[in-house]
Amino acid sequence: MGTAAGSNGCDVAIVGGGLAGGLIALALATRCPDLHIRVIEEGAQPGGNHRWSWFASDLDEAGTRLLAPLTKAEWHAGYEVAFPHGGRVLETDYRSLGSDDFASHLTAVLPAGTLVTGQRAQDVAADGVTMADGARLPAGAVIDCRGFRPTRHLRGGWQVFMGRTLQLERPHGLTRPIIMDATVDQVDGYRFVYVLPMAADAVFIEDTYYQDSPVLDRALLSGRIDAYAAAHGWTGTMTHEETGVLPVITGGDFAAWQAEMRVPGVARAGAGAGLVHPLTSYTLPFAVETALIVAEAFANKPALTGTALADLLEQRGREHWRRTGFYRLLGKMLFGAAAPAERYRVFERFYALKPSLIERFYAGRSTWADRVRVLSGKPPVPVGAAVRALAQDRPPLYLGAQTQRDSA
Repeated sequence: MGTAAGSNGCDVAIVGGGLAGGLIALALATRCPDLHIRVIEEGAQPGGNHRWSWFASDLDEAGTRLLAPLTKAEWHAGYEVAFPHGGRVLETDYRSLGSDDFASHLTAVLPAGTLVTGQRAQDVAADGVTMADGARLPAGAVIDCRGFRPTRHLRGGWQVFMGRTLQLERPHGLTRPIIMDATVDQVDGYRFVYVLPMAADAVFIEDTYYQDSPVLDRALLSGRIDAYAAAHGWTGTMTHEETGVLPVITGGDFAAWQAEMRVPGVARAGAGAGLVHPLTSYTLPFAVETALIVAEAFANKPALTGTALADLLEQRGREHWRRTGFYRLLGKMLFGAAAPAERYRVFERFYALKPSLIERFYAGRSTWADRVRVLSGKPPVPVGAAVRALAQDRPPLYLGAQTQRDSA
């Protein structure tokens, strides 16, 4: 791969400096330090404006090592869930990484010149990237890590959220995260509030919805976060805000979607390659796994071609689709078998199961025994409605995934 690097190009061009792209860059820099890498990010810094969280059990030893040097919040007292008919504390350790810390780490550890920010990639090809200003970056391999784009080939619903960090006037008293507080009013779909105690006097509050449309009403969600904080006696100053609209994939024609997205010889990774948890929209465990796979491929074959890498990651996407069919089935039941105000019952019943089953579920590693257990017993939704939901297709995920509006 020295040719591209030797002509003011690079060995590997990564388009998109979010979680997937940034982790691939870190893994390559660690495992293959002689490779010349460029990360092309449209924003002012890599990472965007996000918070990524995961359970310690989501990652294997290699994945844990990759993330070990990053500054992140960690909780060792487990986490809580709360539902209208009861709650529970589970003992699994929890982690959370903010995009600012992610960006700072990338900037500090990647070689100078690796990060190319404030530049939009206009076109990607097997042999390089063309920028919006016409400049071209030759590359031996190109990995497109830009996010999910709405499509008619995949079906499902949406996870819509707004999160805020508050610097409080007094300590909040929380000792562990609240992953799901579904005791809140069930409106606009399955709704829960997610709470992270970031410090003794700082808290992150996220209002989340599993809903049928991708509409994010900023003013409405803002008011609900304010009301939740007030109900808990938390007053202070907002220091951070983020919003998101993520696909909850319940089915579709994955091969047709891959064909729609494919650029010959260009590899794809991250949410734009379908490497997400279909039901929870989690990306971090799969982004870590992909980064390690890419680094291993280059370590074993330094002259790996972009076409070979594209084939490798496309195959990984197909395997991931096959492995996660169970979660898409559950998504169809969640959206189609219960009225929006009753969807919480699906998660309420799920969280009564064994902790080890819950851990495997979030990591996307549910066993056949796990699947039987999740589907057995008294169903949380009417059986007839569940059967009808499985027989029907959800709407295509082609509506504007960033639709937002302000309330009057």
